[in-house]
Amino acid sequence: MLLINKIKMNFKNVTVDKKSNVYFDGKVTSRNITFDDGSTKTLGLMLEGEYEFNTSQKEIMEITSGELNVLINGEVDWKIYKEGTYFEVPANSSFKVKVNKETNYCCSYIEANG
Repeated sequence: MLLINKIKMNFKNVTVDKKSNVYFDGKVTSRNITFDDGSTKTLGLMLEGEYEFNTSQKEIMEITSGELNVLINGEVDWKIYKEGTYFEVPANSSFKVKVNKETNYCCSYIEANG
């Protein structure tokens, strides 16, 4: 389990999309935020349940509250992530989550050369 020294709980000088991204009949939602340098993140909420996501870019998922089990494509063991931890998912991959309790997250998208 990878721990975050200190989760940054707010961001400055960003643009936030007014419209949310809605997945799995509303059980997973997020909003896109864009920084001055063009980089993006999503801030989201997952309700209890099981979900599978695909990636096109490398993703870093910071768990800001809650708890979930994660299985990254190609791995055999589920891992638990709680508030203050994060996991990485390679580009062009997928991952499954079992959300044990309502979970807030921040997903960073990493460019191929980043």
